[in-house]
Amino acid sequence: MKSKEMALGGLLTAFAIIIPLAFGGVLGITIPPFSATLASHVPVMLAMVVSPVVGIMVGLGSALGFLIRLGPVIAARAATHAVWAGFGGVLYRRGMPLRTVLILMLPVHALLEAFVVVLVADFTLIHALYLIGIGTALHHAMDSVITLGLYHSMQSLFGRKVLSVKKAQREGEVSP
Repeated sequence: MKSKEMALGGLLTAFAIIIPLAFGGVLGITIPPFSATLASHVPVMLAMVVSPVVGIMVGLGSALGFLIRLGPVIAARAATHAVWAGFGGVLYRRGMPLRTVLILMLPVHALLEAFVVVLVADFTLIHALYLIGIGTALHHAMDSVITLGLYHSMQSLFGRKVLSVKKAQREGEVSP
């Protein structure tokens, strides 16, 4: 991992831990085993732009924040962020636009979280799909809008691809 990726990963991981701790009661709703804290997916979604490894790292940091704030079932759901962030990071690195990556990761995210609830919270699949799957899909969509706004704002302020390595580096043509 390059030093820029490590620094961005550390910063985004800190946000992924802090958001549920600081804003869980203010920007969040909880209907166990469902919870939604507005903007809690944003650090994970931005991390996909940095690299797949950073996406996984920030996803695990998100799980830690939710473990501290809301307990093991919601933390297990949040641990799935590492999976879809890793896949999303690979798609982004291969040149797919962030908007498309976020759209493709929405059903993956929703289904993974619903499946985890079936495994750890003794829910039926249909109940998990309704409560967790639909709620997670809506939450993912809202956080995607926030992420895209931040991403495009950062590009405007700091230049194209501020969060990611250069395209040539992504393709392995040039070493840093």
